[in-house]
Amino acid sequence: MTAKKILMLVGDFVEDYEAMVPFQALLAVGHEVHAVCPDKKAGDYVATAIHDFEGQQTYTEKPGHRFTITHDFASTNAQDYDALLIPGGRAPEYLRLNPQIISIVQYFAKASKPIAAICHGAQILAAARVLEGVKCSAYPACQPEVEAAGGHYANIAVTAAVTDRNFVTAPAWPAHPAWIAQFLNLLGTEIKL
Repeated sequence: MTAKKILMLVGDFVEDYEAMVPFQALLAVGHEVHAVCPDKKAGDYVATAIHDFEGQQTYTEKPGHRFTITHDFASTNAQDYDALLIPGGRAPEYLRLNPQIISIVQYFAKASKPIAAICHGAQILAAARVLEGVKCSAYPACQPEVEAAGGHYANIAVTAAVTDRNFVTAPAWPAHPAWIAQFLNLLGTEIKL
């Protein structure tokens, strides 16, 4: 396996599991992951939030861990990376307002490089206008945005993921096994036991 260099877009109140788990899983199989956030540099951190499903109409939110930024956003060059990772939580709602974030996502989509987005990460994909004709899962509240951006919302189980072209998407962190496995497949990662 050739190790891949993956760019991960995070911001304050990114969903804790959706940042921590794929970051660590990708490192564990030998990939290099650079976590970046606008206006932050290596060594800074973002606050995370833990979203849980406890029977209310939507998720509940609790404080999560501090997630350390590994690289400076200001010097990020999308062309240096093999794939893009976009966790969910509340961070995407403001990250999508950053023109450099939009340019990064558009570069990966145009270059047909693997893009993994989970939960509210689809908000960034929708804002970047890269979902035209793409089957895309997301947290159910993001369905109108996926469809307004020309995507086909995949209404799948919370434990499932969907791959369409170079996109792998899922509704929320319970889908980690399926989502990460499909992303690893897009990356060409083989795990031998």
